[in-house]
Amino acid sequence: MTSQSEQPDMEASARPAELVRTISQQGGISVRVLIGSNLIAWAMALRDLAPTAANALGRTLMGTVLIAVGAAERSEDEPGENVQVQLRGNGPLGSIVAISDAEGRVRGTVSEPDVDLQLADGTPDVARAIGLGTLTVVRHRPGWGEPYSGNVPLTSGEVAEDLTLYLTESEQIPSAMGLGVAMADDRTAVLGAGFLVQILPGATDEEVAQAEANVKALPNLSELILQGATGDDLLDDLLRGLGGRERHYSQPIFHCPCDGERALRTLGLLERSTLEEIVDNQETQEVRCHFCGQRYEFGASQITTLLPRT
Repeated sequence: MTSQSEQPDMEASARPAELVRTISQQGGISVRVLIGSNLIAWAMALRDLAPTAANALGRTLMGTVLIAVGAAERSEDEPGENVQVQLRGNGPLGSIVAISDAEGRVRGTVSEPDVDLQLADGTPDVARAIGLGTLTVVRHRPGWGEPYSGNVPLTSGEVAEDLTLYLTESEQIPSAMGLGVAMADDRTAVLGAGFLVQILPGATDEEVAQAEANVKALPNLSELILQGATGDDLLDDLLRGLGGRERHYSQPIFHCPCDGERALRTLGLLERSTLEEIVDNQETQEVRCHFCGQRYEFGASQITTLLPRT
């Protein structure tokens, strides 16, 4: 964990998340920065997550938002793109899933929320907890006939490196992503930040070299956010020597669209004989949302509506 002198504070965790994005002055480099502490704090409030599980899920939530927000220009009334990221490793965390829309409304879940593996210095061992496996990204936009799905090997388990590999190899966009999470020892506060730097078509060699140098020179993200760095501060560092155009700001949120109607529909996936048995025995059935933990309880009269009419 972090030392007593550099503990995240609850006030910082409670601040709304902020994403700021722009491109370099010459237009060859895209930069997005996310201060996502509040996203992780909400995930921890809704689900009882061990520190390593919270760290891994927090990284995945932020990485998914960075990919989804601003991925394509659109009009204000045009529906945006949805991005789903799934990490399926052979580590004890199992599967991690995060889904974000273009507005930054994100939700996520981890199969084994109680997993807590530590490195020698006491910090979460996210790489070992996730393990090796497959990273899948599914992108869908209204008007597309079918969603676009891409897969790459999950080779590091650090999340940022794996998403960088996906963007570079599967989408053919030279990219660099960084993600950092810092948590108080008592889990009362958490900080999180991330960035995504991408090389756009037409970028000059000088722009590329400067962008690469800026990424390499950036200190550890967890340390920066513990020191109070803002999104604009990180953007300034990543744009050093490149200049920048107008900055666009947005506030991503942890948002789960589950409701009673959707929860009831999931019961419709049960075998007809199982549903009939529940109705005959006048039992109640509970459905719990994997993303936010909300519980929905349905009685026999509601479950009857799922049975085909004869």
